[in-house]
Amino acid sequence: MDDMEINLVALLYVNRASTLQKMGLLLECLRDCSRALRVSPRYAKAWFRRGKANISLGKFEDAIRDLNISLMLEISSSGKRQIEAELKIALDKFKRIGIPGKKTNQNQSEVPDEPDQVKLQCLLTTTKGRGMFCVDDVSEASLVHKEDPYAAVILKKCRETHCHFCFNELPADAISCASCSIPLYCSDWCQIQAGAPKFDKSSNSFSGLEGLADDLKNYMSDVVLEGASTLDTGHIAEHRHECHGFHWPLILPSEVVLAGRILVKVIKQNRRASADSNLVGFLDLSHNYLQLPPESKLEMHIYSIILLQCLQHFYRTELPISGIMVSKPVILLSQIQVNSMAVVRMQAPEVKGPIYEPGNALTSNLEQVKVGQAVYVAGSFFNHSCQPNIHTYFLSRTLHVQATEYVLAGSELELSYGPQVGQWDCKDRQRLLEDRYSYTCQCTGCSELNVSDLVINAYRCTKLNCLGVTLDRTVTTCEKEKLKLLIDAPTVYSKQVEKLKDANIAEVACHVFESDYKLEPQHCLVCDSYRDLEASCAAISQTVSCCKRLQDAIASNEVPTNILLDAVKCTDLLRTIFHPYNKRIAEVEDNLAQAFCLVGELQAAIDHCKASIQILEKLYGVNHIVIGNELIKLASLQILVGDSAASGSISRISAILSRYYGSHADEIYPYLRHLKGRQDAD
Repeated sequence: MDDMEINLVALLYVNRASTLQKMGLLLECLRDCSRALRVSPRYAKAWFRRGKANISLGKFEDAIRDLNISLMLEISSSGKRQIEAELKIALDKFKRIGIPGKKTNQNQSEVPDEPDQVKLQCLLTTTKGRGMFCVDDVSEASLVHKEDPYAAVILKKCRETHCHFCFNELPADAISCASCSIPLYCSDWCQIQAGAPKFDKSSNSFSGLEGLADDLKNYMSDVVLEGASTLDTGHIAEHRHECHGFHWPLILPSEVVLAGRILVKVIKQNRRASADSNLVGFLDLSHNYLQLPPESKLEMHIYSIILLQCLQHFYRTELPISGIMVSKPVILLSQIQVNSMAVVRMQAPEVKGPIYEPGNALTSNLEQVKVGQAVYVAGSFFNHSCQPNIHTYFLSRTLHVQATEYVLAGSELELSYGPQVGQWDCKDRQRLLEDRYSYTCQCTGCSELNVSDLVINAYRCTKLNCLGVTLDRTVTTCEKEKLKLLIDAPTVYSKQVEKLKDANIAEVACHVFESDYKLEPQHCLVCDSYRDLEASCAAISQTVSCCKRLQDAIASNEVPTNILLDAVKCTDLLRTIFHPYNKRIAEVEDNLAQAFCLVGELQAAIDHCKASIQILEKLYGVNHIVIGNELIKLASLQILVGDSAASGSISRISAILSRYYGSHADEIYPYLRHLKGRQDAD
């Protein structure tokens, strides 16, 4: 950049800093001033604005230095008078306080040091290929694995809201790539890590300052060169090859952009490889290309050709457009399809005041929002289970894997690729895994009977005092397969029966323990009573519009009395048709809890929230993360009404979230800090 361009960029940063200061965003204002000074260190107005921001932040010693430098650089007499007035204010305040503010490193984490990770071993299994096994016993809530991505990319829907490198939410002072201005970053560190060009900070930037004291020169140098020493110089810039010419990363799907980043990284790590070397085999990942339908294969071939053409500007030699080379991105795309992970962030309403004030109860659902897509080479070796014993979460773009239960040495560590027992029934889980991963799940949740799969979509028995389940034809077919597996193995069957009796299946399906029992749809699995499911479904269809009106009313934050009363009647009707543990009942109860909270009937909201949680505990288990999320709603309501039971709910929340997130629970769930603070106050 020439001097005119540099001054223009600095001017834009200072103008935005002025706006941010008026909005009360002082730290953001300070960062923009520092960015302007890295571009143009002799810009007096940037030093002046930085000094004013430091005064507002109470950093008077830094403010005095900023204003003295600005005074030295300012050439107009009116400008000097303005600086001198601010300098007098800073000096007066500094004399009254007399204690310099403590400097903090913004990149330094406040989270306690993490424990050492457990020792893992990748072994070949007979049914699932490679898998990760623990060498020693693993305690509950232990950090099992931690890994940075081999390559990552932000999802298109989050391009304007989240940092394109670390995937955290963008602050008000977000910055773009200095070359193409397309990616947005939350900090200079992320911008440079992603591949942004660095400005030249030569000694000429500090020339002509002979009258400046040595301590001010050193301070000036620290501000201008801030963060340069902390950069990871060995990091391979992931965005640089996307930065010139046609802006193809904006247009192509995220997985294609991710494939391009992987190819570039492999080439950079192995520059001596010939053009026809095994670029894809370098990662040693599985793929599902052979199982894909012809339409998907054709689409991958088209994207492969387009991607290679886009990469020609930088890698014409390593990536010539030929039949052999086109096949490599095709396989890579199918590898990404089955091995990449969605980087997620927890989304919850912002708390703008004390949680005991009306309007701050968290009764809406906490959701994991997908913001990025990444490939973790070691992380991809963890196999799926619908009843996982490990949980994944992300800090910035770093994958963390946590054990959620005690795991014996030599056991496989399995995570969920999405579907879990309690979330969907067996047939729906199987269908999703087959469609997305070309994989037939044979985990314990899909091969053994469990209460959740029996009740999640079940109908109640026609006898009022019977808790038995009645299944439709599709669910019956799936559960028959589980029974067949047991009956075909008599030794296993006898052991499994005892296990199932301990799992409370007897109260909802005691007939399944009979070796000669023929499982039939529409018949109760306890007393064999018949239910006409066609008539039941007709009755259920009459409640759909009522439930939809309630959901729309909740979304608008206004729930008319007639809609709420109709919803209560529909819930009573559904309870006469669905099994008491059916997930639809839990969802309706949750909606009613939100609705009663909005109309100010908090005790009714608590009752419906408890009813929803009781059902979910049957489906997921009492210590599942889903229960922790629901308990947050309950605790916030209990606090509002002054219920002493809130303390017990908060303790359960802390135990569950610590099990899944360890020492990072407060960081991932900011609302948890508010709850703990209220608990300590009580």
